[in-house]
Amino acid sequence: PHSGPVESKNEAAMSELVPEPRQKPVVPMKPMGINANLLGYIGIDTIIEQMRKKTMKTGFDFNIMVVGQSGLGKSTLVNTLFKSQVSRKSSGWNREEKIPKTVEIKAIGHVIEEGGVKMKLTVIDTPGFGDQINNENCWEPIEKYINEQYEKFLKEEVNIARKKRIPDTRVHCCLYFISPTGHSLRPLDLEFMKHLSKVVNIIPVIAKADTMTLEEKTEFKQRVRKELEVNGIEFYPQKEFDEDLEDKTENDKIRQESMPFAVVGSDKEYQVNGKRVLGRKTPWGIIEVENLTHCEFALLRDFVIRTHLQDLKEVTHNIHYETYRAKRLNDNGGLPPMTVETEENHESNL
Repeated sequence: PHSGPVESKNEAAMSELVPEPRQKPVVPMKPMGINANLLGYIGIDTIIEQMRKKTMKTGFDFNIMVVGQSGLGKSTLVNTLFKSQVSRKSSGWNREEKIPKTVEIKAIGHVIEEGGVKMKLTVIDTPGFGDQINNENCWEPIEKYINEQYEKFLKEEVNIARKKRIPDTRVHCCLYFISPTGHSLRPLDLEFMKHLSKVVNIIPVIAKADTMTLEEKTEFKQRVRKELEVNGIEFYPQKEFDEDLEDKTENDKIRQESMPFAVVGSDKEYQVNGKRVLGRKTPWGIIEVENLTHCEFALLRDFVIRTHLQDLKEVTHNIHYETYRAKRLNDNGGLPPMTVETEENHESNL
């Protein structure tokens, strides 16, 4: 009569030793009702709104550089991109105005506001690039300027008492203007992009695309892509910086179809079918800048401003600037060389 409970005890002990294989629950075993009653709405989703408010208060910086021969419509295109006179606009050639003998770099700053969001935009122009008979090493002043901005940022960053918000003058994006020859890239184009693709985000652009037929434009784009690939030139968005499959799919489409953007710029408005449009007037009609069947300006605008502006800034900070910073600190044993001025500041801080 007593054997029953002993057996059941032994069975219980055995079952403890050899547990039955059970599937792991996918979700924590908590009654959903209690969870909802205890916690309710937490409000994690407001973080995005908090970030938005903060950004709207401080505004943000965006620095864009335009490089290419004179007469390719660099200033006009930047003015069209931001729908305001943000770049120097030459009022025709002035006889007294001398053609610059070397590349001069001019940075023009503006504050653009739209929907309560402030953008501190700086347009860096490079007049004189590629205009000489001998254009040997004419990219050097541009490379020097880009590195100087990294140096300026680094010096602010390694200060003992550094600013809460370091002014950002680093070049986030370089629009490189290719002449619409329909043939191939010039050695100067290849040399420039080879040297500078390592230090800045380069976006190649075919200027004045209305000078080519649709067939010529398609062929030229394919030829340019092929030449860049053969010469190992990486333009933005670089393949190795795609973070996930979604990014890769989106960027592959841009790299294989859109690049280089064949664009037409204009800051003149015309009336077309009762609508006011930005365009260029020709004897046979009006070329509408923002019409995708006429040119790829809208694609370039969406790419630079509406989808990839933040990414351009992040790649500049996390890749190009980090590369410069690591090399600079490594060369100097950890810190930039101290000048008399920084030594005095250092002593006063101590």
